[in-house]
Amino acid sequence: MTYIIYALAAVFEIAGCFAFWAWLRMGKPIWWFAPGMVSLALFAWLLTLVPSEAAGRIFAAYGGIYIVASLLWLWLAENRTPDRWDIGGATVCLAGTAIILFGPRS
Repeated sequence: MTYIIYALAAVFEIAGCFAFWAWLRMGKPIWWFAPGMVSLALFAWLLTLVPSEAAGRIFAAYGGIYIVASLLWLWLAENRTPDRWDIGGATVCLAGTAIILFGPRS
């Protein structure tokens, strides 16, 4: 369930950030700002649903998921294919996410 929450959070975070990007860098109208804010609020709310005793650990583990989702956005929304370095880096980040999420705690 954690990975599903992280995946949804990543979609909302990227969509929210892209709304700002589109407004500032692509000349989209200011009203793009409003759905971007809603999307970022949903992203933050979703991260609160991940079970953990420490917010920092949630955010750190989420980082790997966000990187993979960003590369998917690059590919699907921006029509730019990730290269082998993107894929290799994302793989390393996912390994880090798994270590943070599933490592034994004392």
